[in-house]
Parts: sequence; C-alpha cells; structure tokens
Amino acid sequence: MLETNTAAPDFTLPDQDGEDVTLSSLRGRPVVLYFYPKADTPGCTTQACSVMDHTDDYAKHDAVVLGVSPDPVKKVKKFHEKFSMTFTLLADEDHAVAEQYGVWAEKSMYGKTYWGNLRATFVIDADGTIAAVIPKVSPKTHDEVVLAALAELSGAAT
Repeated sequence: MLETNTAAPDFTLPDQDGEDVTLSSLRGRPVVLYFYPKADTPGCTTQACSVMDHTDDYAKHDAVVLGVSPDPVKKVKKFHEKFSMTFTLLADEDHAVAEQYGVWAEKSMYGKTYWGNLRATFVIDADGTIAAVIPKVSPKTHDEVVLAALAELSGAAT
C-alpha cells in the first residue's frame, strides 16, 4: 500500500456515466480517493451513504470524493442511481488502479479465497501528494477519520 508523502499515481478511469476522470485534472483541490470492495453491498452502501450525509463537511474543505471499485461501469451506475449519490464513483474493472495503490489483495471469506479491493482511503493534497492513508477503514467511522485528515491538511495549508 502506498504511503504518505509520496506522489499519488495518476490514472484515468470511467465514472458512473462512462465519462473519463483523470486524477491529475483535479489538482488544486484535495481529493479523497476511497477504494471499496463491491457496489451495493451492505458495508459499501453504509460507507457511500455516510459520505453523502457529510457532503457539506467535504465541501468546507473543497474536497473531491472519488469512490473506486472493481465493478463494471453498468454496476457502478446502478449503485450510484439507486442511492442518488452526490459524488463520483469510478469503475476500475481491471483493478489496475487498485494495484497501483496497493489495495488489490487476496482475501478470504467463509473459507473461500478470492482477490478484491481492500477498504482503504487516500487523502491527496492539492499538489497531488498523498497526505493521509487510512488502511482497513470502517464504513461506520470512515468520514470521521477522513474529515479529521482533511482538517489537518487545511490547518497545515494556512
């Protein structure tokens, strides 16, 4: 997994509408890049809905929130529409970006092993440097931890 104070690898991925989003095009604003395992599952829904509940808090930091899963665009779009999400979801179907960030890993559940995204978040500063890494984030406390990192980042910038 990537560490703080390193350059965030640039990438371009399709969003829920199939439109390309390039990380470097967001320079000048902090970016919350969170990886989640699978669209429309209980933990991922809790996490996404919580992000929406904190829209104003993210706006106070002028932060762009991007959720990334290995799902295809069609499934990401369905998830985005089902919950009327107010932020961007990205489809990393070949998991290349997850691999770049070190969050594509072997997992196990009920005795079965498989590969998937770890639930991890990267707070990237306005210059494209990773300011905070939150590995194994809990969907229930995700926003609290991320917003604290953004507040610290804002404080460091003033």
